[in-house]
Amino acid sequence: MTLLISFAALFVSVFLLQLGLGGVVPLDALSGTALGFTAEQIGTMGSAHFLGFFVGCWWAPRLMGTVGHSRAFAAFTAAGTTGILAHMMWTDPWAWAGMRMLSGLAVAGCYTIIEAWLQSKVTNETRGRAMGVYRMVDVSGNLGAQLLIAFLPPAAYASYNLLALFMCFAIFPLLLTRAEAPAAGAAPRLRPKLAWDKSPLGAVGVVVSGVTGAAFRMVGPLYGIAVGLEADRIALFLSAYVLGGAFAQFPVGWIADKYDRRMVLIWISVGSILGCLAMMVGAYGNVVTIFLAAGFFGFTTFPIYSISTAHAHDFAEQHERVELSAAQMFLYAVGAIASPVIASALISGFGPASMFIFIALAHVLLILFGLVRMRIGRTPVQHTPYVYTPRTSFLIGRLLRRRDD
Repeated sequence: MTLLISFAALFVSVFLLQLGLGGVVPLDALSGTALGFTAEQIGTMGSAHFLGFFVGCWWAPRLMGTVGHSRAFAAFTAAGTTGILAHMMWTDPWAWAGMRMLSGLAVAGCYTIIEAWLQSKVTNETRGRAMGVYRMVDVSGNLGAQLLIAFLPPAAYASYNLLALFMCFAIFPLLLTRAEAPAAGAAPRLRPKLAWDKSPLGAVGVVVSGVTGAAFRMVGPLYGIAVGLEADRIALFLSAYVLGGAFAQFPVGWIADKYDRRMVLIWISVGSILGCLAMMVGAYGNVVTIFLAAGFFGFTTFPIYSISTAHAHDFAEQHERVELSAAQMFLYAVGAIASPVIASALISGFGPASMFIFIALAHVLLILFGLVRMRIGRTPVQHTPYVYTPRTSFLIGRLLRRRDD
């Protein structure tokens, strides 16, 4: 309880940030459709989000070192709030893409600062409990953001104003906390090649995870519209995906710690392909079928990033872990930037099922590459513990230190 109270301000800020920044993703897809934006334009907004996210991941540690944690957090939160508030003032798809860059910048910047603050306060004894609560708050906020869509009318000032209010409220807990801000640490060097050097399969896995997650989160609402779901049911559809991913973490983590992670990654990719087939078949079923398919798709695709990062860390030395995590986040962002544009163009040209054919093909490539690596790659001497790895900032590696560190 003492631990929870000491980090309460940070956790409240995380929850409010998720409501504001997480809610704008599906709301933009629904609002863009209502305003007559094309699927490609909506996909471009998703790609712009991850472009801003990448810039924020790189810039945030440097800004913290210049102006301090609190001021940097206020600046990134203000950028995200501006991006949300400006939507209904200028209803142009390319302008919205610029606004979504601000949202992505805010996601990366705010989470970088929160995770740096957490890292400075946790100890080896409290790290596990602190990260457990952090993940729970993050997932709960993500789920709440999807459910909000059921109550927010698309393309309405009130909807975007409410999300902006959540962003404004997120500033107060962290800025008004009596806890002393930590000293700014050095920013990790960004060495994308390090991820490939340590584990080519892990590097490919995080790219495929970026392709999968970004396509579904940014363009998934278009699939829901195409199969006839109303806004409230699209909210439940997206929530089923998040819940499926949350429920997968324990059983998949147990299996990944017990068996060869290359084989686990191959089989979970087989499951992801089945999840894609379920989404394609679900389009011709009833609402329950679509929800179940979304939950199964989340169950099979969410853990791929964490399995891939765990496999790469099996080969890393202690001093390489922070930079390895940053390199993996970079590769995830590469896949996430490209994916929404491709997925939206496919939906526009070939219908909603084509997005899942695209995702399934990415997993086929991952399976084939995994089989090749099992023939020529080396086996780790020992496993690092599997942990659910949030895709939040380049500093996440400092929080998720493995036990052998």
